[in-house]
Amino acid sequence: MTNEVKLSAPKRRKKIASLDRRKARAGWFFVLPFLIGFVLIYLPMVWQSINISFTNTRFLSGGAYEMKWVGFQNYIDALQVDPQFSQVLLTGLGSLALDIPAILIFSLFMAIMLNQKMVGRAVFRSIFFIPVVLSTGIMEVISAMDVLGDYMESGEGIDDGSGKGGEALVSADDLALLFANMKVGEGLVKTVTDMVNNIFDIVNRSGVQMLIFLAALQSISPAIYESCKIDGATSWETFWKITLPMISPMILVNGIYTIIDSFTTESNPVMVYVQSVYSDGTGANYGNKASSISTAMAWIYFLIVGLVVALIAAIMSGFVFYQRKND
Repeated sequence: MTNEVKLSAPKRRKKIASLDRRKARAGWFFVLPFLIGFVLIYLPMVWQSINISFTNTRFLSGGAYEMKWVGFQNYIDALQVDPQFSQVLLTGLGSLALDIPAILIFSLFMAIMLNQKMVGRAVFRSIFFIPVVLSTGIMEVISAMDVLGDYMESGEGIDDGSGKGGEALVSADDLALLFANMKVGEGLVKTVTDMVNNIFDIVNRSGVQMLIFLAALQSISPAIYESCKIDGATSWETFWKITLPMISPMILVNGIYTIIDSFTTESNPVMVYVQSVYSDGTGANYGNKASSISTAMAWIYFLIVGLVVALIAAIMSGFVFYQRKND
């Protein structure tokens, strides 16, 4: 009599999702409300805006409107017929080309200073982040109105004993006199003057970037700095060869954030002009076509912003250093 041994197939174990996959699923769960809102609310608005830019929309009584397809005529009128839009667009791009590097440099400098060990460091961090809180809501509207600047220019500002009304912090004549013996051109003098006089706006818009840079600086391992110190590296060499490459991804993030924030702020001259054309058609006296022309201007501006962001991201990506986990 032989004993038969029955062999059963091993049970298949359920695959357990890895930690990265579970984190990815949790991430999709958190962004799901935004995706639903984007598809159901925002996307139809974008599609309607595109239709308005290619049509001549005339609003009727009772909330109705009539749309007539005109193709790219609104875009042509915005660029060729309107005498002010192209000029305002170029002026806005030129001013932002100076403000964006100034904001990044200032925020990085302040983040490095606030990362040092000193008494009251948390208080100083809060003070430099206060403008971010104050620049929201009604405070942003008041700042855009420039009430203080109008008050100073009216001659009713604080009397400094010179017999003059409110003036800018630095004038071009003062800088020209200062740089007279340095053979500095008028263009550089005007650039420095504009940046100094715009210091309030630069500080006011550097809070978020400062916070991101500060978090990036604190993520660098102290062991790296200790190794550099043992090897005899100076603080200047450590900054350029260790600190700057390690925070370069955050420089890219802050650069893109600053560009988008600068292009969409209410004080942006292009945004102000597009809003004025939409409100009453004063930009070029378009009448019933004001809404269509202003929408075309907004989409032209949006495309330019997208091209600038893509160009800056492509240029800066070549200098970004990403540290690998295995390094």
